[in-house]
Amino acid sequence: MSPTVQELQNTIRVATGRFEREIKASFTKEELQAICEALGVGVDEGGRSSTPQMRQLIRAHIGIAESREAADDSTFRKADLQAIADGVGATSES
Repeated sequence: MSPTVQELQNTIRVATGRFEREIKASFTKEELQAICEALGVGVDEGGRSSTPQMRQLIRAHIGIAESREAADDSTFRKADLQAIADGVGATSES
């Protein structure tokens, strides 16, 4: 059976050293920064990259978009989350 969006998010959280959430919630800015670090994506050194910018960087880095400029900055969809989980070396099996 395919993992749910929440299961994928929690798998990514655990793989990046964050805690699982019992409720459905989008990634926080800190969680997005942890994902960027796990993927080796450079973010603003001052820690000022916005949440949409980090989503764009992640999408471009894992190949969902050709470039940051072409990347969507909305919340991640299930297919995006699966690609991110693969990128951070998470196992999505519950």
